[in-house]
Amino acid sequence: MVDRERNKALLLELLRAAGAGNSQCADCGTPDPEWASYKLGIFICLNCSGIHRNLPEISRVKSIHLDFWENDVVEFMKTHGNLCAKAKYEAKVPLFYYIPRSKDCLVLKEQWIRAKYEREEFVATSVCHERGSSASAGSREGFLWKRGRDSRQFLKRRFVLSAREGVLKYYTKESKGPKAVISIKDLNAMFQTEKIRNPHGLQITYSKEGQTRNLFVYHESGKEIVDWFNAIRAARFHYLRTTFPTAPEAELIPKITRNYFKEGYMEKTGPKHKEAFKKRWFSLDSQERNLLYFKDPLDAFELGRVFIGSKEQGYEVQAGLPRGVRGKRWNVGLTIVTPHRKFVFVCENEREQKEWTAALNEVISQPVTA
Repeated sequence: MVDRERNKALLLELLRAAGAGNSQCADCGTPDPEWASYKLGIFICLNCSGIHRNLPEISRVKSIHLDFWENDVVEFMKTHGNLCAKAKYEAKVPLFYYIPRSKDCLVLKEQWIRAKYEREEFVATSVCHERGSSASAGSREGFLWKRGRDSRQFLKRRFVLSAREGVLKYYTKESKGPKAVISIKDLNAMFQTEKIRNPHGLQITYSKEGQTRNLFVYHESGKEIVDWFNAIRAARFHYLRTTFPTAPEAELIPKITRNYFKEGYMEKTGPKHKEAFKKRWFSLDSQERNLLYFKDPLDAFELGRVFIGSKEQGYEVQAGLPRGVRGKRWNVGLTIVTPHRKFVFVCENEREQKEWTAALNEVISQPVTA
């Protein structure tokens, strides 16, 4: 019992130790991790510990608070730690490679953990996963399951990505030309596992003739879909570095790909506020400052958009609805005030209203950059 309590206290000291990096999960950055891999010598969160359990040849986990820790295992943890592991297993992570955070989906976290510890892709001596330049890493060819625009079934399609050509193409039949040729300049990708209802679901978006278009894809292999995602990021990074050669890399990295800031259903009415309210799916793109809307979450084409300018330009969000205006089914409203008109929406409940208001206000608070 003395050893149990003493060793638990020693582990908690290691968690708080300055300069060890142990106060955040070694894999996703979640604060105050309560688990550890005693084979790798790292402190991890509950969610990442579940992934480590599936790698018994590489990692073994224990709870800091609930499990018994032997003296020699605690000594091993003392001589290792998160920063020590990072120096070894993340020595050569490419700048474009997406490092998942706590809120990211399971497939991103699992493949990050497997890439680091199982495949050792980023150790300094690794030769099994040499990526070279972002241009070479941004080239990929293979099959993905793509949701059909009309049938709404997922159909197998061949995709070809080339950073050097600056395009992503996909084909419906081998003997025909590409169904679409998408400029990497206009390309974005984000994991949408819940919306697509697939644990490997990826949403690819691009702009064509001023309109946002969506492709919804997945692959049976978690590694394959994450490799596609990072290949798209490599191609985007190559484009950004080529187009903006003097821009600092730290400035370019957030622009490689982006998630929507908030998504969900609201009802909207027309410019006179007398038109019938219609339920629409909204996606807030904070980087492009657009509030996009669709009939359904998995629509291929947007129905329209509202540009969200800055406070200095006369944009603001107001809670509530104009006098005499009522929604069709919901009545918790918000109004986006622009220099030209007021856009009126209603939300399902007050929580959604507050979340949309906060998200829109955060975009409005940011100055518009050229």
